[in-house]
Amino acid sequence: MKENIVANMEEVKEFSATVARVKAELRKDVVGQDEIVDNVIIAIIAGGNVLLEGVPGVGKTRLVRSLGKTLSLPFSRIQFTPDLMPSDVTGTNVIEKDETGKMVSTFRRGPIFANLVLADEINRATPKTQSAMLEVMQEHKITIGNDRYELAEPFFVLATENPIEQDGTYPLPEAQMDRFVFKLIMKFPSEEELVDIVNMTQVTLEETANGVVDGPTILKMRKLASQVPVIDDVVKYAVKLVSNTHAELSASPESTKKYVKYGASPRAAQALITCAKVRALINGNYNVSYDDIKALACPVLRHRIKINYTAVNEKLTVDDVIAKIVKETK
Repeated sequence: MKENIVANMEEVKEFSATVARVKAELRKDVVGQDEIVDNVIIAIIAGGNVLLEGVPGVGKTRLVRSLGKTLSLPFSRIQFTPDLMPSDVTGTNVIEKDETGKMVSTFRRGPIFANLVLADEINRATPKTQSAMLEVMQEHKITIGNDRYELAEPFFVLATENPIEQDGTYPLPEAQMDRFVFKLIMKFPSEEELVDIVNMTQVTLEETANGVVDGPTILKMRKLASQVPVIDDVVKYAVKLVSNTHAELSASPESTKKYVKYGASPRAAQALITCAKVRALINGNYNVSYDDIKALACPVLRHRIKINYTAVNEKLTVDDVIAKIVKETK
């Protein structure tokens, strides 16, 4: 037993050191946004997808391209527009001649067949095209006609949306929002960070990060994270936190009953535990703490709950309400 613990701690140290190397390479291309970088790395290792919200020009695309280089993974970008069709995302069957001149049906893969996929301005596509992403984001598989295709692991979707420009957009349905493990808010940089960004881009607009890990390494890290122990009390706390977002439950705190219209789904509890395991390893710990759960509450819950008019009238954001719920959850 003691040998197993020592072996696990050595793996934890290597895990933490690997993530530190990834962050160091990303720093070559991404200025600031430390929390965003940390949570995107957590999501990739945990096997989840991320919805990234931010105004144009804050580095969303650059972050994903740099991640592709750092993780040595194929990167694909899909620019979502109102005229984009599902087949433009997943691929389609085409009729062409084979070597013998016979007409045969061949599947041509779409841009979704990559390890890192940037779904740029995903809310600009019509609901029909958005629905093409549902199966692939949840199951990492695509069904075309009677055939099913599996995507290579690790697979990760980072979707972006502009919170300001709403003309010509189609809000994401709740079923699709729930497929994102995190919703992250990419804030405008400070003046000091903006100076660094300007100076960086004067040298080159290309990403300069080097590859430090690969796909098999990420899958190995994911397997280690899945083995991290979580005591019953921490699991119960995560479940209680999610339950406390439901105003219809009698045990919910006052903040929920006053400010929340719709609560989070069971996937939120799953995401909290899965991602908290990764966060624990990154911090050099081989067990999940209450602090890990609390730190991930906002990114996991902010797109899964809906606040009511009372909260809006009192000028409270979703994050403000989540903070109140976390404080009242014991």
